Amino acid sequence: MQACVVVLAESVRLTLSKVTTVDRKASKMPKSIRNLPATGYAILVDGCVKAEFSTKDGVESGARDLKRRFPVLQVKVYDALAKMDHEINIG
Repeated sequence: MQACVVVLAESVRLTLSKVTTVDRKASKMPKSIRNLPATGYAILVDGCVKAEFSTKDGVESGARDLKRRFPVLQVKVYDALAKMDHEINIG
């Protein structure tokens, strides 16, 4: 013979309180600060500096290798002298 277990759950009524307005200026997320190098080159992965290099060949090679291994990531090379970056695409 099998035993039957009955569980009685207590009913709890939820009440909603009045929602207050939120100050939009205070709720904004702070902008991310990228610590870009002053000299040389850097690999940026999804907007964050991951590695710094002194030569252009080294950073290009590292960025291409990273993009080949993880094609979903956004990989960019930053040139501190020109203060510009460009995205690495594997085609």
